[in-house]
Amino acid sequence: MKVEQIYTGCLAQGAYYITSNGEAAIIDPLREIQPYLDRAEKDGVKIKYIFETHFHADFVSGHVDLAKATGAKIVYGSNATCGFDCISATDGQIFELGDIAFKVLHTPGHTMESSCFLLIDADGKDNALFSGDTLFIGDVGRPDLAQKAAHLTQEQLAALLFHSLRDKVMTLADDVIVYPAHGAGSACGKNMSKETVSTIGNQKQHNYALRADMTEAEFVKEVTDGLLPPPGYFPLNVAMNKNGYDNINDVMSRGLQALSANEFEAAANEVDALILDTRNAQTFSQGFIPNSINIGLDGQFAPWVGVLIPDVKQTILLITDEGKEEESVIRLARVGYDNVIGYLKGGFAAWQNANKDIDTITRIDASTFATKFKQEKPIVIDVRKASEFAAEHVDGATNICLDYMNDNLAQFPKDKSFVIHCAGGYRSMIAASILKARGWDNFIEVAGGFAAISKTDVPKTNFVCPSTLKN
Repeated sequence: MKVEQIYTGCLAQGAYYITSNGEAAIIDPLREIQPYLDRAEKDGVKIKYIFETHFHADFVSGHVDLAKATGAKIVYGSNATCGFDCISATDGQIFELGDIAFKVLHTPGHTMESSCFLLIDADGKDNALFSGDTLFIGDVGRPDLAQKAAHLTQEQLAALLFHSLRDKVMTLADDVIVYPAHGAGSACGKNMSKETVSTIGNQKQHNYALRADMTEAEFVKEVTDGLLPPPGYFPLNVAMNKNGYDNINDVMSRGLQALSANEFEAAANEVDALILDTRNAQTFSQGFIPNSINIGLDGQFAPWVGVLIPDVKQTILLITDEGKEEESVIRLARVGYDNVIGYLKGGFAAWQNANKDIDTITRIDASTFATKFKQEKPIVIDVRKASEFAAEHVDGATNICLDYMNDNLAQFPKDKSFVIHCAGGYRSMIAASILKARGWDNFIEVAGGFAAISKTDVPKTNFVCPSTLKN
């Protein structure tokens, strides 16, 4: 038996590859299926099952394409209704794989079909729990995402989750390994650990939601307290996971159309396309195509696309560093943005060489900002999360969180100059590009963000430990 966690940092997502005696199972696979096919061929195993812990909201799973490519059966828990062939398993149902088996534990609460898969080894011993979004390391799944589909409130879903955890998960032996679907950085929970593997016993001791003396009312209050609104793309990804989607090969072929500068410009003018620039913030600031939005591949690219581009059906044109075209298209497809229609061949240099209009963003370092702050006392806008801002910020700064920027553009002044920053410069450049595209030209952005500003003598509020604050 072999169990391998395949962790994707930009999505904070864990998929799993399990083999036993010539057969394999994949749990919660990513959209691109070729790595799983290559792994199975190398190991000389046949993929028999694709286990899905629930209808994912934060990414598009590869289950449909993988099943078509391998003949493997897609398995969900109870209450799952799919737009393709799948097994909606009953609670306690057993699926054999080589010398081992998987037992389905229906654990509603995060969603109604949410289930965990308990791996039983060749000796008949409970070995590992693939807990999906029911149980994370240090947290549990948020109970507010499935309210509409379930016709329940988040409090009612939280109560279901309380009993799922107590009746199905916490009854397992302390040495059972816990393999969750996500780690820190995912929007599917609020207090996840950076660790991606644990045990039932460890979680009983350290996970706030598994306290032995916790009442149902206390659980409901604690897991619903401080929840931020989910990103807008979540329900759209659920629909794709539930009903099916375009084949990934078709998506890649469509997105990897190389366009000359003239072809790129014509395409941008002919269709309502968003121009997405995936280069790093510093490079983008020095020159970019007017009205393009910068979301760099060097950060949490896919989740930020999902947060800031409301419609997964949006037509997109790409500018990337040369050699990063395929990565950009696949990372967009992971969160359901399948309508990339091409990229600028030769990158931004090709646009410059064609003598076309360019734009720039004024970017200063923290020491220059410190001098400016003393001399001019400028308006300072901090685009970090509210909890980051509350922990410590530039004295007198205003917080306009990037997550909700599209709904709060009116809060950015147009008649006065201002300075924007985030924690390190990634998010503030995204914000700067959005402002530029919407007509603002009266701001500067700080490279290095608050991490750099904090090392200057710019006045700051007293530090408050972030762990004591709500996100």
